[in-house]
Amino acid sequence: MSHSGKSIGDLGLDSLTDQLRDSLSSLEANKPDFRELDLGSPVSPLRPRARLNNTATATTTTTSSSSSSSGSVSGTRNAPNALRKSSHSGELSSETSPTTAVRNPKHGASRSDPLIYSGACSQSSVNSPAPINVLPTGNICPSGRILKTGMAMNHRSSKSDVLGTGTGNYGHGSIMRGGGTMKCSNFDAGHSLSSSCSPVRGNIGGGRMGSVDPEEVKRAGNEMYKKGYFGEALMLYDRAIALAPGNAAYRSNRAAALIGLGRVAEAVRECEESVKLDPTYWRAHQRLGSLLIRLGQVENARRHLCFPGYHPDPAELHKLQLVEKHLNKCSDARKVNDWKNALRECDASIAAGADYSPQLFMCKAEALSKLHQLEDAESCLSNIPKLEPYTSSCSQTKFFGMLAEAYTFLARAQIEMALGRFENALAAVEKAAQIDPRNVEVAVLLNNVRLVARARARGNDLFKSERFTEACSAYGEGLKIDPTNAVLYCNRAACWFKLGQWEMSIDDCNHALRMQPNYTKALLRRAASNSKLERWADAVKDYEVLRKELPDDNEVAEALFHAQVALKKSRGEEVYNMKFGGEVETIVGIEQFRAAISLPGISVVYFKSSSNMQSKQISPYVDTLCGRYPSLNFLKVDIEENQAVANAENVRIVPTFKIYKNRSRVKEIVCPSREMLEHSVRHYSF
Repeated sequence: MSHSGKSIGDLGLDSLTDQLRDSLSSLEANKPDFRELDLGSPVSPLRPRARLNNTATATTTTTSSSSSSSGSVSGTRNAPNALRKSSHSGELSSETSPTTAVRNPKHGASRSDPLIYSGACSQSSVNSPAPINVLPTGNICPSGRILKTGMAMNHRSSKSDVLGTGTGNYGHGSIMRGGGTMKCSNFDAGHSLSSSCSPVRGNIGGGRMGSVDPEEVKRAGNEMYKKGYFGEALMLYDRAIALAPGNAAYRSNRAAALIGLGRVAEAVRECEESVKLDPTYWRAHQRLGSLLIRLGQVENARRHLCFPGYHPDPAELHKLQLVEKHLNKCSDARKVNDWKNALRECDASIAAGADYSPQLFMCKAEALSKLHQLEDAESCLSNIPKLEPYTSSCSQTKFFGMLAEAYTFLARAQIEMALGRFENALAAVEKAAQIDPRNVEVAVLLNNVRLVARARARGNDLFKSERFTEACSAYGEGLKIDPTNAVLYCNRAACWFKLGQWEMSIDDCNHALRMQPNYTKALLRRAASNSKLERWADAVKDYEVLRKELPDDNEVAEALFHAQVALKKSRGEEVYNMKFGGEVETIVGIEQFRAAISLPGISVVYFKSSSNMQSKQISPYVDTLCGRYPSLNFLKVDIEENQAVANAENVRIVPTFKIYKNRSRVKEIVCPSREMLEHSVRHYSF
């Protein structure tokens, strides 16, 4: 390319500079705003001023970078084509944009190789005897100005330079040495990623994170998504949305990445936003419909899946129908208090595809509580999917005749009541009433919870004042409203016990234990009442259950001991030298050993050696068992110090345990585990 018959190589550099300055000054008024420059492109649209002789006239060609990740550059005639996109080209797909060759608009000479910065300074497109100092493409100073010619990189690093996020505030397209990439969750369209970002898997988007072309960033996100790198894909979709916030497809893509990360509620909100941006966007409707099936919102799901003009996915439609069928059966069973069928249909709905529905999990917990499986109900409460704040698709959806969110609070209130947490129950049902104030079921439960909580509080105050008869009446008023409340039955049983009405106390404890089989307080009060009535077998049975539940409770252990002694006496068995809280007796001679195992009852003999490691490990546990089972005699024999006892009992291996009943050996265990040892001890303590 030349003017006035001379090549650039024939012109002096100073002359070229002067003429180029004159040419560029005429374009200064039309210079695009800095924010509009494609600073993330592999080729910068900015060019340094070259030096020309005064005798020559420079011709400049403006270029704009395309959105292709290959870094190709199109001339001015191709610029409109680079911006011509489909309205939903941002959706997940494998499409790629063609690369447009760079042509000189004046001479038509084509350039087959795209201008890509690969670590060395870019070369001029004209022939010159020496390389002209130019900038690395895409590198912008913090101030927004171009570096002077003399500041160009003359000393190149041996490391490759990769367009990345940079380690300083150099804007999009800054250079980072060493080929690494950085990531940061807090980025937007107008700011570069900060130097505090952490390294991520490989090269996110092939170095396209810094691009200002949202389509290029979206395609990089698609690549990450297809590889299963959902976190990296989400970052790139976030970047694309920041650059083009009105693109519905980018929102839908972001929802896909969120689903991959298990963030279902956020994915629903993204699909809703996508549909809001473009109500005709079929793919967002389909994705939203599939998500709503998982939430158990069948009516909303049908509206999005069966979108006018499109055929729904047969698999998703079948899933919708299956979930709907089981939901209807569950609702019918709940209406007639058929909680077994309600539980079964609830599980079937979840298995059919509604695996992220808070209402279905809450319904399962409600059914379990009605079936008096309170431990399972409480466990179910802790596993309910979180969907707060509620999405717009779900906020007005009905579930069992009430607003979906109101039902979750109503069910929780019933479970809290059954567990005796009256304050929590009242707070939950009041929240349900705020959400759906016109629902009859919510209003009835609110009234009942208030009355029961008031009766229980009044009964407690009367009990503390030792007005036990009035307290019984107060608890009774609460039971008229909630006849399945185990806590009220147990509280009234305590009043009957104080009044000496032990039969009445046992009866109320039985009612409470039918509602809550492992209700500790009810077991304690029933055992105490049976002891008062000298029903020792029943008392021992309850205390033994409590001993398993409360192994370290000394009061329970002592009560069990005395009940066992009383039971032995009632049966005519001889009881000698039995005392609670005894320690493991140390045997020092053969005569002492024979006398000890001849005592009435059960004796557990522990043969040990002070030098044996297994004996050292299990010895503290033997002391624990002695306190846990006080009706048994525990003895220990060190075979190194008492060889005569060891020989008489033929003990060669330690630790060995032998159990005697009236001097006769009934059990022998060699090197047992803790579980095996306690199992045997418990068996012979009955």
